[in-house]
Amino acid sequence: MASSSTSAKTGSSFRTAVSVATLAVTGTALTLYYLDSRSAIHMYGIMPIARSVMDAETGHKFAVKALASGFSPRDMGTDDKSLAVELWGHRLSNPVGLAAGFDKDGEAIDGLFKLGFSWVEIGSVTPKPQEGNPKPRVFRLTEDQAIINRYGFPSQGHAVVLSRLRSYLATHPPTSSSQNILAINLGKNKSSAPDSTTDFLTGVAKFGPLVDVLVINVSSPNTPGLRGMQGRGLLEELLSEVVKARDALPARSKEEWKWGKAKVVVKIAPDLSEKEIGDIAEAVKSSGVDGVIVSNTTIQRPSEVKSINAVETGGLSGPPLHDLSVRALRTLRTQLPASVPIIGCGGISTASDAIDFASAGATLVQLYTSFAYGGVGVPRRVKDDIASALSSKSTTWAKLVETSVEVLAPKPPKPEDMEKIFNKQAADLKAALDGAGRRVAMGEELVLLKEEEPTNSGSEKSTPPEPTQSSEEKEQKPTNPAPALKETVEKSVADLIKEAEAALGISPSPAQ
Repeated sequence: MASSSTSAKTGSSFRTAVSVATLAVTGTALTLYYLDSRSAIHMYGIMPIARSVMDAETGHKFAVKALASGFSPRDMGTDDKSLAVELWGHRLSNPVGLAAGFDKDGEAIDGLFKLGFSWVEIGSVTPKPQEGNPKPRVFRLTEDQAIINRYGFPSQGHAVVLSRLRSYLATHPPTSSSQNILAINLGKNKSSAPDSTTDFLTGVAKFGPLVDVLVINVSSPNTPGLRGMQGRGLLEELLSEVVKARDALPARSKEEWKWGKAKVVVKIAPDLSEKEIGDIAEAVKSSGVDGVIVSNTTIQRPSEVKSINAVETGGLSGPPLHDLSVRALRTLRTQLPASVPIIGCGGISTASDAIDFASAGATLVQLYTSFAYGGVGVPRRVKDDIASALSSKSTTWAKLVETSVEVLAPKPPKPEDMEKIFNKQAADLKAALDGAGRRVAMGEELVLLKEEEPTNSGSEKSTPPEPTQSSEEKEQKPTNPAPALKETVEKSVADLIKEAEAALGISPSPAQ
């Protein structure tokens, strides 16, 4: 009996140990499976369930909180060498970033970088906290894999986001060797005057020392009057003031930061005419802005959109936006020098979509809606598919971008053309100065002759009396044309210099 009891106890202990071990192994396997962003459960399990039980905005907030929790999936893959790209002289391991609008208040920066994005853009952030537009304000267009939102910049405000950024940097100190780019998208409060630049300048002063890139958002369709700032006059004024404010910031250590001062990028809409895009290009060149993001959401409803939610007001994102964004980007690329990079955004769901943007001249691309539908594994899948596509073409992302920019961007004149341009400008300038000089000399001689004209005397032949003049006319003296001519010459010289700069593709140098 004792032996039988002992055997039973031994068998029970063994079964318990096996059960515990099995649970431990299973739990570990499931945990590892969950933590790997490439796992199919995220795309085919978690995301469909989440969409079925949560509306679009609730699902959005839940995703941000999950990524901010510290217990979220991460990218376990390795970026293929063919994905490497250079931006403003700094090497990135891949060209896939996250657009603004997902992490509006900077809650999940670390979790997002761990998914493999090379660029994470938080915001839009407004100076004062604001609720945004009334709910419901986000709508899924499931048949189109698209989204319409009219959020209207809901933001916790500068103070809260500034505190979060400082906390993030305290645990993730910036280094010049980092291959991650942290950007912040700056927006305007709804209560601010439509043409006011103050909100943007305040954002530059507060966040410029803490991020790699400052994005000026003048293209959201959900803030009244904001898109009006894309007009050339207002945009030139805004961007010039922003660049001046950025340049006034203290220089940062290049051992800690990629660049001495944050780069400035402007984000534009896809709903622009060719002329409007040309005006934006001129504003970018004259202000010295470092880059452009093309594009934000569209207010158009392309004919291929099927969902009944297409009638909702707001900005449309996802696959229906793809063609509009690529067209706008290609048009802008033909009008900006190669030194100004463009980041592509809008309807990028696949490797093919990303390559379309690169072929149109985009240095990087950004995801948003495809990430919302596909979940945490999307960045890795898109990167791996891009690498496969590049391999089949025996090329790399950097080469593809370089070739596209070389074909599309305006080319600087060749040395022999530069010599011709300078010679012509010099000849025009000399002719203008010679002509002005002769006119000045003749004008001065006429003045002297008038002043030295002899008075009538008795011995001279009498002359008829001059017509009666008013006292004002008698006091008037011959004017010297020299000052007016000098002003004309100076203006001509300035115009000629401006023409020469335009012909040579010279624009203000961006801050380092």
